[in-house]
Amino acid sequence: MLKIILLITPVFISLFWAIALNGNKKSHTIPRTYLSKIMFLSVICFFSHFLYFAGEKEAYLYFDIILQFAGFAFFPAYYIYFRLLTVDEKFSLKAHARYLIPSLIVAAIYAAGALLAPIEEYKAFLFDRTVFPNSPYLNFMRGFGTFLRIYFFILIFITYGANYLLLKRYGDKAEQYYSDVNDGKYNNGKLLNYSILFMCIGALVAFAFGRFSLYFHDKIVYLLWSIFSITIYIIGYMGLKQKRINPTFDLEVEENNNLQVETNLKEVQELNLKKIRLLFDNNKIYLNPQLNIMEVVKEVGTNRSYISALINQKYNQNFCAFVNSYRIAELERVLNENPNSEIDKLALACGFGSISSMKRSISLKTGMSVAKWRKQNIVSK
Repeated sequence: MLKIILLITPVFISLFWAIALNGNKKSHTIPRTYLSKIMFLSVICFFSHFLYFAGEKEAYLYFDIILQFAGFAFFPAYYIYFRLLTVDEKFSLKAHARYLIPSLIVAAIYAAGALLAPIEEYKAFLFDRTVFPNSPYLNFMRGFGTFLRIYFFILIFITYGANYLLLKRYGDKAEQYYSDVNDGKYNNGKLLNYSILFMCIGALVAFAFGRFSLYFHDKIVYLLWSIFSITIYIIGYMGLKQKRINPTFDLEVEENNNLQVETNLKEVQELNLKKIRLLFDNNKIYLNPQLNIMEVVKEVGTNRSYISALINQKYNQNFCAFVNSYRIAELERVLNENPNSEIDKLALACGFGSISSMKRSISLKTGMSVAKWRKQNIVSK
């Protein structure tokens, strides 16, 4: 009974996120909707494995080939998801097919071998390789199985590495766009990539043992499927929270921002800086937890690159750090006027998107914990 529960759990978790990520129309984003489609690939994979390890052999025969296509497409599809978070505005089969084609070719070769094989030998390959010991088909599939393990390892390595490079390359754009430090530091994106690595390690262990061998090792199945369930849940949850890391999709060659600011007239710079200070000092625009740089751009009447460069040069801060410096100052002011206020309740009132965002902002600016910062702040006044 325990084995059945563990085998079916990742199926339900994947199905839950496939629906949940696509459920709220108001919070739809292209990456989130795309991730919901990846979760359907996960449903196919884990349901197929459920049939196999639950002993439903006749039913599994109809899913084996589908499993290969879904399984090998999962990792390149996950890489495309990271591209949608960082560099690509929308999914396009024409643009993204090249990432899927190698895996689909490998799966097609497997499918050809399965469809051309005598049915009894195909069943023997899946469930009992001790029979037909001299079968050319079984010898071919054993050799091809070795190739699949090598290919799978390479696929995992490339997926994780490519995702890491995308985060590293485009992560700074988040801090130049969002005002919430939790978005700017793209921690969810990093956790999404660590999660797929964690799941890959489990998949590699499963591949190393082989499906046929795992059938007789229940304890290993218990461990691996527990890992898969936890990882799929984390991917879905982090995907629900993750905003686009590069929401502007500026694919042009980056301008020399410092030069751009320097070549503008000094009077124009001072005028724009005055407008920015007015927005923050008088209008307190920073109290909006959802503030992003485009709202400042609209008020000042210029472009995103210029505003970003101006803040970088004048205050030696990116947009995210600049906004949160105002929020920290507001928090400091309120606490000194009302020293007994509960700081956690002030987080949203001072413009922080969450308590964790407030704590991280204070730590980044002062190097202190919230408790230490509060004690020092009140004592010093």
